[in-house]
Amino acid sequence: MYRQARWDEPLIIDRSQPGKVGHLPMRPSEVEMNTSGNVMDLVPSALHRNGPPPLPEVSEPEVVRHFVRLSQENYSPDLGIYPLGSCTMKYNPKSSELAVQTAKLEKLHPEQDESTIQGILALMFHLERMLAEITGMSRMTLQPAAGAHGEYLGCLITRSFHRSKNELEQRTEMIVPDSAHGTNPASAAMAGFKVVVVPSNSEGMVDLEELANVAGPRTAGLMITNPNTLGIFERNILEIARIIHKAGGLLYYDGANFNPLLGKVRPGDMGFDILHLNLHKTFATPHGGGGPGAGPVGVTRSLEKFLPVPIVEFDGKNYYYNYNVPDSIGKIRSFHGNIGILARAYAYILNLGADGLKMVAETAVLNTNYVLSKVLAKGQYQLPFAPQRKHEFVLSAKGLSNSTGIRAMDLAKRMLDRGVHAPTTYFPQIVDEALMVEVPETESLQDLDHFVDVLTSVFEEAQSNPEAVRSAPHFTSVTRIDDVKASHPKTLTLHWHGASSTQKRVSHQEPIAQVNY
Repeated sequence: MYRQARWDEPLIIDRSQPGKVGHLPMRPSEVEMNTSGNVMDLVPSALHRNGPPPLPEVSEPEVVRHFVRLSQENYSPDLGIYPLGSCTMKYNPKSSELAVQTAKLEKLHPEQDESTIQGILALMFHLERMLAEITGMSRMTLQPAAGAHGEYLGCLITRSFHRSKNELEQRTEMIVPDSAHGTNPASAAMAGFKVVVVPSNSEGMVDLEELANVAGPRTAGLMITNPNTLGIFERNILEIARIIHKAGGLLYYDGANFNPLLGKVRPGDMGFDILHLNLHKTFATPHGGGGPGAGPVGVTRSLEKFLPVPIVEFDGKNYYYNYNVPDSIGKIRSFHGNIGILARAYAYILNLGADGLKMVAETAVLNTNYVLSKVLAKGQYQLPFAPQRKHEFVLSAKGLSNSTGIRAMDLAKRMLDRGVHAPTTYFPQIVDEALMVEVPETESLQDLDHFVDVLTSVFEEAQSNPEAVRSAPHFTSVTRIDDVKASHPKTLTLHWHGASSTQKRVSHQEPIAQVNY
């Protein structure tokens, strides 16, 4: 049985003692000095602080031990398999990390003159073209900071397209499948569209007859991912594209499930007009915990004129920003995107090459189907809809729930005690008691077999000792929580309140209207 570290670790501010130093002062040779030799003379006086900031005064060992202990109370892809369906939580190669740990990148500023940042502009220019080639798009923008951000941009481009045809007032509906990612209808609604849901058929794919019935003169577009959220490839995607285009709408590709298509199929060749990619998923950059993401958006040639500015161009000699895009929607964010994530993805693509990317897709599909076949052989979980899967699958624990009262969430919590991260639960909502599993290409055969053992053993335990499963997890740093209460904004108040070293953690029981840091 796995046991996670449990440290009674105080806040770093509570370890503070006046006079402690956790670093050595920089040598003068490492600091840019002016003629006076005073570093502060380089900073405009209006930006000078009135005294030092109220930072903790701690030694280097205290800092290191504090954060190592916190890391030991957490789980990450560096520790083991992270089978969150629809998220592609693969191991992040350290070579990509090393590639961006350079002062040449870290010291860049987005407001520098173009002549001084030719290197990063070249990286952005070539990354855009590599992603366009991989997806079958004409041009890309690297600005969006996440997948949902990219979706919203795609919806804005859709609006601009219909406005250019004087049809925006008519095109008020965005169609999404009932198995769509939750951000799809949210992004469409934020952009001002009415969301129309199209159901799945008995095989877990878009019902073509129902789609034809809802597609019409009010259709702005269809947002869909392929493979879909069940892990099933929409084999009728060309017919879906024909229906939407005949109705005058645009086809949008949600790139969250792009991992199994690398080097195999391109959304542009399927008939998609707009797409986003999750670089922090498919192209293995840090993901999870609310960390930085990147959701570049690609378009076909007829939609290039709506991309946000600036667009990085090359005149044969210099790379430069192009703001001369009269039909652009404007800017989708400040500056040019999460550059650190873009650079990591660039390194990832260069390291693997075309053949390597294709192997990623093949191995991800192989791993997922290996796990699925081993689990189904036990005869425990049900697999709704068609048996073929790509990068992920959705099991149902409805039978177990009906017979024992143990639900999918209970199984997921118990898996934490076995040293693996749990799958996604209760999604998509068209599957009762859903456990959504994605097994990325980075896992070894031993890891896969261990995960199969975890999936099947917790099912068996739910039948033989249901209370142990119902009250799980038992061996994690944080045990069973109230999931509903934890996600409610009025109770999520785990804050450090104020700058006093005498103040301790704030109780989650008492909501706080304002928190001062």
